[in-house]
Amino acid sequence: MKIVIIGGGAAGFFAAIHAASANKDAEVLLLEKTSKLLQKVKISGGGRCNVTNACADNKILSSSYPRGEKQLKSAFAKFTTTDTIKWFESRKVKLKTEADGRVFPVTDDSETVIKCLLNEAKKLKVAVELNKEVRRIEPREGGFNLHIADEDPIICDKVIVTTGGSPKSDGLNWLKTLGHEIIETVPSLFTFNIPNNPITELMGVSVNPARVKLPEIKMEYNGPVLITHWGLSGPAVLKLSSFGAKQLAERNYHFEVQVNWLNDKKEDACRNELMNIKAANPNRQVNNLFPFKLPARLLLFLFEKAGIDEKKRWTEISKDAINSLVKGLIYDTYAVQGKTGFKEEFVTCGGISLNDIDFRNMQSKKIKGLYFAGEVLDIDGITGGFNFQSAWTTGYIAGLGAANK
Repeated sequence: MKIVIIGGGAAGFFAAIHAASANKDAEVLLLEKTSKLLQKVKISGGGRCNVTNACADNKILSSSYPRGEKQLKSAFAKFTTTDTIKWFESRKVKLKTEADGRVFPVTDDSETVIKCLLNEAKKLKVAVELNKEVRRIEPREGGFNLHIADEDPIICDKVIVTTGGSPKSDGLNWLKTLGHEIIETVPSLFTFNIPNNPITELMGVSVNPARVKLPEIKMEYNGPVLITHWGLSGPAVLKLSSFGAKQLAERNYHFEVQVNWLNDKKEDACRNELMNIKAANPNRQVNNLFPFKLPARLLLFLFEKAGIDEKKRWTEISKDAINSLVKGLIYDTYAVQGKTGFKEEFVTCGGISLNDIDFRNMQSKKIKGLYFAGEVLDIDGITGGFNFQSAWTTGYIAGLGAANK
């Protein structure tokens, strides 16, 4: 049996390794269209490689995927985060879990993970060829012809497609011609641009937790929020960008964002606390006695926005000024005009429709012997190691599925 994997990323290598491991007699060939392997592994986590997330509850784990939650629940029963950790650690890649649940190699170097995957593939005699772009998959009796530019077709029995996310849906036309439904691809995981707004002067300030709301699409999340030189970032913003990816793309990334800097504090409770402070401490300076703990730079910014001189005494602060301050604390609203990719991590939602895939073995329901894994599918997760985990899981299942005689 000859199995060809198209795409040399995380899902591709995991599929190749598990296909070769499950069927020792199979000839396994991995084709990469560029001159470099495992590029996303290399740059992820700022070059440290966020291998997975420590979440061991598959129900909670699968809820971290805006697209693919239902299907991954059953897939994770076959290969979950604890399996990922065991797999790498049994191959001498020591891992550590950070406070937010992200799992990294102890070396803090993605090369550790890359070497492990390359060594494992080599040990299992997986052949790897670079600069081989498959232009067309031609099904034939009992197998496939893979058409590559300026070369004779590669003849094989099984194919696993792991070509990753495509910036444009057109990039998946070669799979659409095989009868698969393509869900339009749009960016996921991005930060919110708020150009020419004074808040950007507070770059580096973070609040944890704050609640971020997108009123137009009735979506909100809380968590750490980071102010950057272009706008808002941090896990709460990235989670919104992920779950709201399609609706925000439809708005061409022009929408309103509302931040409650006090997280779950309600308007009335906030106003009452401020009025009580004023009544009980009329002669204290505002900046010396304030009931809510926020970064000093942000607090000064919100005071100025409300027209409050922080050095004035509480007795000098009018009711209208307090109402303005409450509005800034609870409903701080900005006009977002555009997005910025999150670091070097490029994640898309969209891809091969999950209705076309049998998640028991990752085989196409349209063409027997053709399998899919990784981000080429309409699966994407929030930040925190979840996108790699879906790559390991679907790669593992596809590899075993293709190796089955």
